[in-house]
Amino acid sequence: MLYDLTVPAWQNGLNALSGELARARTWGEENAVGELQFAVARLAPDMFPLASQVRFSCAQALQPLARLAGLDIPDFAEDAPGFAGMQDQIAATLAILETVDRDAMGSDPDHMVSFTLPNGMTFDMRAFDYVRDWAQPQFFFHRTTAYAIMRHMGVPLGKADYVGYMMRYLRAGTAPAA
Repeated sequence: MLYDLTVPAWQNGLNALSGELARARTWGEENAVGELQFAVARLAPDMFPLASQVRFSCAQALQPLARLAGLDIPDFAEDAPGFAGMQDQIAATLAILETVDRDAMGSDPDHMVSFTLPNGMTFDMRAFDYVRDWAQPQFFFHRTTAYAIMRHMGVPLGKADYVGYMMRYLRAGTAPAA
């Protein structure tokens, strides 16, 4: 159950983010917006830039694997300086997610999870609450912020880019005419 609530959603989100970055790169080349401009772009002065949001999206898909499945996970300690590095971080994360054993995530939603933030705050919660109230919101906050930064920079992205994976569920004959 915990696997089904997490890993596939993170795979969908990271694959979509990879596609958005590819569109941003192409759009940037066509509109004289350089990779460094994208990498350091942010929505507000006190927010992290795009490169950090991509790195954090990857980290937020991996940290729960350590907490729920006891897996050793890599640490992307540095922001990538450009699109290739951001894509490499996403690819490395997707490769790890591909190897996660469903059973390793556990099936007990009441299993206790504890973690401490860098500022010293420690949280104790059931695994289900951890996934619902921490792991998923953290992942989607950074994933959505990355999307918003690219939109803010002018990249023509839309909801279809953000949730393009939904097309595999589309009932035949129900798509609007182009």
